[in-house]
Amino acid sequence: MSTAPTPLVECALPDSLMAELRALLGDRLSTAAAVREQHGRDESYHEPMPPDAVAFVQSTEEVVALVKACAAHKVPVIPFGTGTSLEGHVTAVRGGVCIDVSGMNKVLEVRTDDMDVSVQPGVTRKQLNEYLRDTGLFFPIDPGADASIGGMAATRASGTNAVRYGTMRENVLSLTVVTPEGRVVRTGRRARKSSAGYDLTRLFVGSEGTLGVVVEVTLRLHGIPEKIASAVCPFPDVRAAVDTVIMIIQTGIPIARVELLNAAQIDAVNRYSKLNNKVAPTLFFEFHGTPGHVAEQVDMVQDIAGEFGGSDFQWAETQEDRDRLWNARHTAYYAALAMRPGHKGVSSDVCVPISRLAECITETEEDLKSSPSFTTIVGHVGDGNFHVLVLIDPNDPASLEEARAINERVVARALAMDGTCTGEHGVGTGKIAYLEEEHGEALDLMRRIKRALDPDDIMNPGKIVRL
Repeated sequence: MSTAPTPLVECALPDSLMAELRALLGDRLSTAAAVREQHGRDESYHEPMPPDAVAFVQSTEEVVALVKACAAHKVPVIPFGTGTSLEGHVTAVRGGVCIDVSGMNKVLEVRTDDMDVSVQPGVTRKQLNEYLRDTGLFFPIDPGADASIGGMAATRASGTNAVRYGTMRENVLSLTVVTPEGRVVRTGRRARKSSAGYDLTRLFVGSEGTLGVVVEVTLRLHGIPEKIASAVCPFPDVRAAVDTVIMIIQTGIPIARVELLNAAQIDAVNRYSKLNNKVAPTLFFEFHGTPGHVAEQVDMVQDIAGEFGGSDFQWAETQEDRDRLWNARHTAYYAALAMRPGHKGVSSDVCVPISRLAECITETEEDLKSSPSFTTIVGHVGDGNFHVLVLIDPNDPASLEEARAINERVVARALAMDGTCTGEHGVGTGKIAYLEEEHGEALDLMRRIKRALDPDDIMNPGKIVRL
């Protein structure tokens, strides 16, 4: 691992390919150093690796022509949405052409009766929900960043609503994908279930651009709840907070959101978002439903929290107050960074079975006490997923080594509990080393799928599996 930038070299693409791409895209093909650097990095600490050129596409036809041209020269292509990934997903490991789909940002069709929508990949989650505002429907998947829908499908994104509404895996009905040879494939129809053939949609959701370029996404939508109530509640320690969540889930209460922030993260959030929460392990709750249903959920959750020492619920029922509360949660990463100006964040995430969550988090927090680095824990604890953030000094190699060691211990702990090395960030380049232990022989099957669909390894090479 290194945070030092890779020296930018001149474009290494064949002249004939560059001529073909310029004829296709004109000034929407860029080899400018600043543009290439921007498209060779995400929001992580992973070493930036710029592509040789960046193509700003505006249609499926342009993506097809570009992929065919690159395939003929065996040149890599790297899809790019908003660049908000956290495991080096967009780095150009072998150079090549970055396909920026941000210009493909149209909401194509909303079908309110069927509660679904088709969008181009560059549409962002906030843009989509703003478009849907007057329909009575919304799209619930909400990773902290305003990510593109195509990127969210590619990384199998989730977020704070996943405990009730699921992840992108459950909410993508169909994809249109440009394959490595330039064919346009639709992976499914809009029916809510099907037994017709292999589940190609689920194959491409989470494939991180290694099997094709997503050019259209059809999504499941949900009705905006009649009543929404949010709250925060501090606890005496992390175990008490997590045990509360486990009991809520096991009791079957259909809570919409339940998020954990440990004391260090709450302190950072208070300073950054100008809040006055008690500096203690804290749960953020949200309840959806009819007024009577929400009131029933609230009473049950308060009773359970009280059994574990949770008290002093602070409520946010107006839209303005709820937005302020959840914006504070969504900006937790930046709040932590603000605690150490000039530092960078090394963020790891794992997911374990819900019955092992309290054990995994408490062991991790105990482990972090011996670290000289500033660290925080946040978690989508309703589905067993949590994140550890370690702030590093980019000029101190020992700081980075410390973060890497913490990450390895967090992952080892999760795998020992039959968990996964990543619950939502994805593999990218950062988690490849852990896949063999997690998947065993199944990793070879993944390689065989990759070779079958992309024999020349031009689709975002160096991510998920190495051939």
